[in-house]
Amino acid sequence: MNERTLKVLEYDKIIEMLSQRAESSLGKKMCLELMPSSMMYEVRERLNETREAIDVVLRWGSMPLGGIKDIGETVKRAKMGFTLTPGELLGVCDILRCTKRLKGFMKEGSKSELYPIIYETVESLVYIKNLQDAIELAIVSEDEISDRASEKLYSIRRAIRDKNSRIREKLQSMLSTYSKYLQDPIITIRGDRYVIPVKAEHKGNVPGLVHDQSSSGSTLFIEPMAVVELNNEIKELTLKEKAEIERILSELSERVAASADDLKYDNESIAYLDFLMAKAKFGLDLDGTIPEVNDDGILNIKAARHPLIDKEKVVPIDIRLGERYNALVITGPNTGGKTVTLKTAGLLTLMGMAGLAIPARDGSQISIFKNVFADIGDEQSIEQSLSTFSSHMTNIVKIMEKVDEGSLVLVDELGAGTDPTEGAALAMSILERLYQRGAKIIATTHYSELKVFAMEEEGFENASVEFDVDTLRPTYRLLIGIPGKSNAFEISKRLGLDEGVIERAREMIAKDAIKFEDVIQNLQSKTTLVERELDEAQRARREANELKKELSEKKYKFDSQRDKLIMKAQEEARSLIRQAKEEADRILKELNELRRRAAESAAIQEAEEARKKLKEKLEGMEIKDADTLEIKEGMVPVDEVKPGDEVYVTTLSQKGVVLSGPDSRGEVQIQIGVMKMNVPIKKLMRDVNKKQERKKTGAAAIVRQKANNVQTSIDLRGQTIDEALYNLDKYLDDAFLAGFEYVTIIHGKGTGALREGIKAALKRHHHVRSQRMGDITEGGSGVTIVELKK
Repeated sequence: MNERTLKVLEYDKIIEMLSQRAESSLGKKMCLELMPSSMMYEVRERLNETREAIDVVLRWGSMPLGGIKDIGETVKRAKMGFTLTPGELLGVCDILRCTKRLKGFMKEGSKSELYPIIYETVESLVYIKNLQDAIELAIVSEDEISDRASEKLYSIRRAIRDKNSRIREKLQSMLSTYSKYLQDPIITIRGDRYVIPVKAEHKGNVPGLVHDQSSSGSTLFIEPMAVVELNNEIKELTLKEKAEIERILSELSERVAASADDLKYDNESIAYLDFLMAKAKFGLDLDGTIPEVNDDGILNIKAARHPLIDKEKVVPIDIRLGERYNALVITGPNTGGKTVTLKTAGLLTLMGMAGLAIPARDGSQISIFKNVFADIGDEQSIEQSLSTFSSHMTNIVKIMEKVDEGSLVLVDELGAGTDPTEGAALAMSILERLYQRGAKIIATTHYSELKVFAMEEEGFENASVEFDVDTLRPTYRLLIGIPGKSNAFEISKRLGLDEGVIERAREMIAKDAIKFEDVIQNLQSKTTLVERELDEAQRARREANELKKELSEKKYKFDSQRDKLIMKAQEEARSLIRQAKEEADRILKELNELRRRAAESAAIQEAEEARKKLKEKLEGMEIKDADTLEIKEGMVPVDEVKPGDEVYVTTLSQKGVVLSGPDSRGEVQIQIGVMKMNVPIKKLMRDVNKKQERKKTGAAAIVRQKANNVQTSIDLRGQTIDEALYNLDKYLDDAFLAGFEYVTIIHGKGTGALREGIKAALKRHHHVRSQRMGDITEGGSGVTIVELKK
């Protein structure tokens, strides 16, 4: 990618902001080294990993990456045979702890399916538990080795503590003996030796070795002869302690070297995950979205915002290029936002090519370009004696040497800095040449001639940045299809310039030019009005869609709750029947037992009593059932039914329509209004007084009408899971009534979420006998073929 373009578009500031979100130094380095790619597969892979990372941050806050350090140099030193410091070993331990946390994090829930890229990275990490345990056992901090590091170290340190205690006890007794010779009654240390402060004039009264004296010379620090040997022993033990620590550190360093390749891989992989989390946090901070990508040179960035401008102040703009036109010429007055538009288009393209989320509305598109060229800003060079015009032309010459059909060219104030007539002609010629080379172009200019040029030339389009004459301020809204108006006369009038001067200026301009400016003004006003009305219409549509979705979700929840209540009631009824049958079976068993004992009169009497008891119970159940029946005049019991028959449900005193024939339990499915329920066939009756040729009205007629009009397939693509399941349930009822044996459910491939939701719903649907994925002639994995029950 062109280095000058990256600098001009301030891409370096973007990756600097990105690096601030990384936890580790290696993660920050990856951020700072991130460059745009011109390879389609690489850009898509980068955007997919960013999408996954954003989802992780939204759901879980982040990944457990805190406290990690770059151990690349540590591992390299260990491999070369160097002994590592306690601090370096703790860094290795931090990486191993992080590896353990990450593996635990990814095992929770269904993260392996939701985040395949991140899951694969974490799964490949190598956790070396024994090395982590060894370091944690031996190292307390960067300056301290644990006593538990080895038995020998523990023994040496215990001996040192004992010797120190003995020396202090001995010196403490000397303090009272030599108190009159001492400067202060204290014990201190000089050069790792215990000493006492003796007045210089009494040094002969305290036998021992002088180790130091005060700055004034009045105090000598003497090691009494009585503790010299003990101090020597402590010195020897200290040397042994140091040697043992060196041995422990060397042994741990060798273990690090033995696992160097795995540790290096873990270090780089965790830094990569840190880099992904930085991309996610940066994207969310920008309120960014993942753009769609193409390699056709098409830009369609919706509500684009420059990422370096405060998002509370920046005005979103829509940028389109590469479909109906390949060159966009933005005209209008200075300070109107033309340059910001140019930089926004270029910078967001680079960010997308780098795999970053862009500050734009969802559904935006960017293109992958081989090269992005930019000539923006005043780069007048005093040292090289170059004017503004010469500086721009130098850049343009370099661009034209390299530009091709895979290039995006951004040019600010093309042809400025020289004679207006020549500058305009040169600008038109340059744009024409760039267009012929196949490049996609966005150029800004204040030359009126380029407005007409963009109108007349095929593949070119005008655009302008809206300017509010009343407030003398730009609104920064990009208006595509409308050339910019200079507004010089209106601005001058608002600023108080004499009306006569303005009129005289109008007279000096050709009438055609004035008319052209007036046409632009009218067109701009009308377009602004239309766009505002369109925004209002789109806002109303979004609100309506949200309301529709909300109502659909509520209806689905209501239907689900209703079905659950019905199923619960049915289950309770079945439970009561089962209990009654079990009681009857128990009594019958008792009767059989009593019959076998018929020889005894007492047994016969018991059997008779049991028989009466059973009869009373069964009669009681029949009476109870009969009491629930509300028999209307003209009703007769139903012997057999078929789907579509209209029947009377005696237990509910309601009319309903039969949806299915009797099952093995003698129950049929009935629809009463919006409710569906299973009812024993003996609880159904039919009205025999109704004329056979009556007009088809009510629920039965509606069901028959649906049965005649229903299709053999339903398309659920583009619907939410809730909407799709509701429509699927309704369709299967209609298809069942129509008598279809097989139907086709079209759900598309997509992410697979809709397909899985439909698959699960079909498994538990009462009309479905079986289901399978469509073959290649039927639509492959984008459809499901369903066999319905008869």
